[in-house]
Amino acid sequence: MGLLGELLLLPVAPVRGTSWVLQQVVAEAERQYYDPAAVQRELAELVERFEAGEMDETEFDRREDELLARLTPEGGPR
Repeated sequence: MGLLGELLLLPVAPVRGTSWVLQQVVAEAERQYYDPAAVQRELAELVERFEAGEMDETEFDRREDELLARLTPEGGPR
């Protein structure tokens, strides 16, 4: 893009910059959300809570399914 194009797009530079930052934040959040180590930690905590009697089997199964879905390609980021 030439100098003229850059000058014409200068007023929207803050919007473009903000958009880029938001994209980076979303990408990092998704990376952390679908990280297998994080999911395994959450599964371990879930088992501890279930064994401590803090939730019933139905709730445990529902949450376990949600966590396991994060480990599969279909449950991962799109």
